[in-house]
Amino acid sequence: MAPGSLSHYLPDYQLYPQLRDATADTWQAYVTHPFVGQLADETLPDACFRHYLGQDYLFLIQFARAYALAAYKADSLAEIRAAAAGMSAIIDTEIRLHVEYCAGWGLDQDDMEALPEASATMAYTRYVLEKGLQGDLLDLYVALAPCIIGYGEIGARLANDPDTKFEGNPYASWIAMYAGDEYQDVARAHAETLDRLWQDRAGGARLHQLTRTFEQATRLEVDFWQMGLDAADLQPDD
Repeated sequence: MAPGSLSHYLPDYQLYPQLRDATADTWQAYVTHPFVGQLADETLPDACFRHYLGQDYLFLIQFARAYALAAYKADSLAEIRAAAAGMSAIIDTEIRLHVEYCAGWGLDQDDMEALPEASATMAYTRYVLEKGLQGDLLDLYVALAPCIIGYGEIGARLANDPDTKFEGNPYASWIAMYAGDEYQDVARAHAETLDRLWQDRAGGARLHQLTRTFEQATRLEVDFWQMGLDAADLQPDD
């Protein structure tokens, strides 16, 4: 995939493009990671994808906790409602859809629930919660952004890349899910929330600190992809 493709994803927002551009090398390492490229050309080993899916289930549970924390950190009823809606979307919709999707890959919900968390899963999810506990709602939403907005950008990149294989690609439905209008609306809504919180709580004074949070969270997302890719090394030899 060309490194510069979709380099101006969601250009009409204020904070997200600044954070992305200020961490350009790390961001490119994330959105063009070999795990992502192998999804596009259907060369990713099945074992890597199944390992990723199982860890992503555990990841979603921790992200539901992050939205619960967002409600606690909120300063208004509107912010509480927004956080509650985010948590409900994860626990009532996204996890259900994820479980249904994983069933097609031979993964049972009870088995996924019993999985040990990989170090990469713990590192990013606990980092998000830590930033939320230490800081305010803006810190928390910036830490969440590489996942929420990043998956939107990755989906759009893959869907618009002429080299992406769709016919016969077992990962085509995953790409379509994140490239689709429903998830793209989620990414835009998060970018809009970032702008509102930045306007209300920060102005430009905190940009350096927020950039550090964004880059660290993005580095942890790179590690999460790598965790999935490294699963190939864990498989026994035939």
